[in-house]
Amino acid sequence: MTTAPSSPTEAGHRHSTSALWPLQGLDVVAARAAGHQAVPFQQFVLKMHSRCNFACTYCYVYSGPDQSWRRRPRTASAEVVAATAARIAEHVKTHTLSEVHLNVHGGEPLLTGAAAPIGYVTAVREAIDAAVGPGFCRVQATVQTNGSGLTEGVVTELADAGLRIGVSLDGGLARHNRHRVDRRGRPGWPVASRGLRVLARHPEAYGGILCTIDPSSDPIEVYKSLLAFTPPSMDLLLPHTNWSSLGRRTGLATPYGDWLADVFDHWFHAQSSQTTIRLFTEIIGLLTGQESGTESVGSSPVVAVVVDTDGAIEQVDSLKTAYSGAPETGLDVFHHSFDEALDHPGIAARQIGTAALSDQCLSCPVVRICGGGNYAHRFDARDGFRNPSVHCADLERLIRHIADRLRPFLPQGPIAP
Repeated sequence: MTTAPSSPTEAGHRHSTSALWPLQGLDVVAARAAGHQAVPFQQFVLKMHSRCNFACTYCYVYSGPDQSWRRRPRTASAEVVAATAARIAEHVKTHTLSEVHLNVHGGEPLLTGAAAPIGYVTAVREAIDAAVGPGFCRVQATVQTNGSGLTEGVVTELADAGLRIGVSLDGGLARHNRHRVDRRGRPGWPVASRGLRVLARHPEAYGGILCTIDPSSDPIEVYKSLLAFTPPSMDLLLPHTNWSSLGRRTGLATPYGDWLADVFDHWFHAQSSQTTIRLFTEIIGLLTGQESGTESVGSSPVVAVVVDTDGAIEQVDSLKTAYSGAPETGLDVFHHSFDEALDHPGIAARQIGTAALSDQCLSCPVVRICGGGNYAHRFDARDGFRNPSVHCADLERLIRHIADRLRPFLPQGPIAP
């Protein structure tokens, strides 16, 4: 067994990361010539506010190696909103997109109330309607929040404007959320749980709950406690770690896979459907021959892009766990189109499927299902992102477990991993 190396330092990353794959080694022009064509963006993560009233001890944005939030404006200005709306409308028109998803994000996007997120989404909707005509492109919008700002008035405003609300939580009990504290170190659970109880009274606005796994917690207790808030959907996420930050030994232990397998059995064998768990439904879909719709598993092209509060066009936030500057593209909505971002090596790498995977992944029998795992989890400071997921063993454990459970219910059985 070997121990993962330590992460690159802030001081050393600028001169070293340009030599890492895919910034070095992925020829985008050659990839296009080989048939890997760009797939238009359909999900736009709009940074509304770059600060947060919580100080979660594990937060990869504020506690991770990328500290770019410190130099960003606190809020997206009217100029950034207008330019972003125009660029999204341009992208919709260029690619005749019939649907796009807006995810208003932070920091904490509700720090200034509901008006700013509603205004941002409204600007995008109006720009798209002006570009392609009313009704041509459906715009779905979600606000991702820590729940602390969810009052009856805020939830009603967002719902009336056609925005759904997703809440990040570590479980449905106070002890599950001990790492989620405010800037003074006080527990964030009281305000978050109060906000969730308000949201549960508004099913038309309820997007679901996002929960990062803590393998030291009891999986069934966590699952049942989250169900108490009646979420229509649930995302159970592997922690955003990589080969250079996790610092644990590789081997046979699969704590996250074991945890998820326990929840899967409870969920799968329930007498009635209680909620949708995205990771499970995605794996089931892949095992039955469907394509994936998430970056966590499968190898479908990633179609998400971020616009930060200063208008910078960036890759997804999870890359902040790799090194300082990892999400950067060098582009912004004032001077560049989203089509230009599609040709950035980091984005192209996430759209070329198995061509982005390591030899170890390509020789694995479950590669079609796991797809190499979350891209950010593949990072190693020595060579970049062309590695198996740091959660490789956990993913294989879960995939094989789900495949085994499916066999009695499918005439032909699942696509065998």
